[in-house]
Amino acid sequence: MRKDKEPMTTHLDPSKKHDFIWLFDCTNGNPNGDPDADNTPRTDLQTGHGLVTDACLKRKIRNFVTLASDQRISVSEGAILNEAIDEAVSAKGLTDKVDAKKKRLTNPKDVDEARDWMCQHFYDIRMFGAVLSTGKNAGQVRGAVQLTFGESLDPVLPMNLSITRCAATDSNEQGKENKTMGRKNIIPYGLYKAHGFYCPQFAKQTGVTEADLALFWQALVKCFEFDRSSARGMMATRGVWVFSHESALGNYPTHKLFELLKMENRTPEKPPRVYSDYDVRIVGDIPENVAWQKLD
Repeated sequence: MRKDKEPMTTHLDPSKKHDFIWLFDCTNGNPNGDPDADNTPRTDLQTGHGLVTDACLKRKIRNFVTLASDQRISVSEGAILNEAIDEAVSAKGLTDKVDAKKKRLTNPKDVDEARDWMCQHFYDIRMFGAVLSTGKNAGQVRGAVQLTFGESLDPVLPMNLSITRCAATDSNEQGKENKTMGRKNIIPYGLYKAHGFYCPQFAKQTGVTEADLALFWQALVKCFEFDRSSARGMMATRGVWVFSHESALGNYPTHKLFELLKMENRTPEKPPRVYSDYDVRIVGDIPENVAWQKLD
């Protein structure tokens, strides 16, 4: 097994291919409720393992980027996507080139200009990509970063708990017995693993910089610190393992790199309840053309 003794910066190089594993956990909370199932924590119905969607994870990242930098985010609370596309068309002086009948750009060169402006001015479009053809048409962007669902290492136990409020809702409710009832969904504990992939070829197209990558890694480590609520309980990133290839096309199969990180329940005879119940370590030799770094 090889790991450089000096602090590594390879994971900040936007011209390299990076594959990563993101481990995070949730204690007595709901990491990602399903609105179609009364906000019950999402689970795999076959295995009972917990799930967190990629959209949920990207939301955490976007929220952190908004707090930690002056970068603009296109998919934000209350945002109207077509207004951002209109802004791009106006900024590039393409308003008079919008097809009067179709009410959208139709010339591929004009579409490319609007798309490039969107990539330049919105962090999440550069990193995650976007469909920008919903309004005056700025095309489509395939993002440099892709995330999988997060899945818990072991089955989780969704619990639906009753809660009460001692104060009455209005003056018509009288007496101590008129308490308001409610429900709260949690899991006692779950350690989740998500996989991620950074493609330098797409990054070159969208204009991802070293600063963009540094902010992204920072977001993975710190996003839960600024996403606290009673509903989510205690959530924390437990580590981000980044595998950086020397070649932009990759030097080793991604799935084999991921298999080098072993995560085992130390006490399989009982349900895990804390991170220390797991043994997490790199096992085996890292290929010579691949560097790895743990971020936490």
